[in-house]
Amino acid sequence: MKKGVAINLDRPRTLRYGMNALVKIEDLTGKSLLAFDLNNVGVKDLLVIIYCGLCHEDKNLTPEQVGDLIDEYSSISEIAEKLGEALTAAFGADANEKGDNSGEK
Repeated sequence: MKKGVAINLDRPRTLRYGMNALVKIEDLTGKSLLAFDLNNVGVKDLLVIIYCGLCHEDKNLTPEQVGDLIDEYSSISEIAEKLGEALTAAFGADANEKGDNSGEK
């Protein structure tokens, strides 16, 4: 199971980007993950990405509810920071940090 990043909204929640969340992002945005520039992402896509990282623990959650939770309990800058941490965890930055150039994992 992919490691998640804790975020406090209406209650403690976890942003986590496993395979199902990544597929859901592509389905809802109509874009390949490779097409995203997270330094230049629109608000609509940002909301979808956050929603997809949260819905694993609440199947009844909607993107609109996620927007309301962010508005009420967080900020776009705070959520963007947490999103960066969660995506880094999902894509395994640890492998790059080990400095192992042998090609073995």
